[in-house]
Amino acid sequence: MATKVRDIMTGSPTSFKPEIDIVTVARSMRDEDIGAVLVQDDDRLHGLVTDRDLVVRGLAAGGDPAQAKVGDVCSDVTASVGPDDSTDAAARTMRERAVRRLPVIENGNVVGIVSLGDLAIEKDERSALADISASTGNR
Repeated sequence: MATKVRDIMTGSPTSFKPEIDIVTVARSMRDEDIGAVLVQDDDRLHGLVTDRDLVVRGLAAGGDPAQAKVGDVCSDVTASVGPDDSTDAAARTMRERAVRRLPVIENGNVVGIVSLGDLAIEKDERSALADISASTGNR
C-alpha cells in the first residue's frame, strides 16, 4: 500500500495560461479524459479549473465561451501537498479544506495533482468511489 502522495498522484498535470479560452480547455479535458487542469503563468499557479467550473462559471454565466478566459473561471488553490507527504495527510487536508483535488508542489513547482478518487483507490479499493474512479471514462 502506498503511503506517499508521489505514489498515487497524476504526474505532469495539464496546465493552461490564464488567457486561454474555456472552449480550448474543455476540448483538451475531453480529449485527455481528465476532470481538472491547472491554470499557470510561467511558474505562478493561478488556480485549478474543473469541468464543473467550466459549466457553472463559464457557460452558465452567458456570453461567448470562445471569449471567456480560463483564468476568470478557475478556483483558487487554497491548499497543496508535497510529493513526500503521506496519503493520510493529503486526505486530512482535503477534508479540512473541503476540496477534491490538490496540486502537488515540490521546490515551488507543480509536479502533480492528487484527487479524492486517487485516495479512494489507494485506501479502499472496494469502495464505490474507488470503483467509479478506477473505471474508464464515459465517452
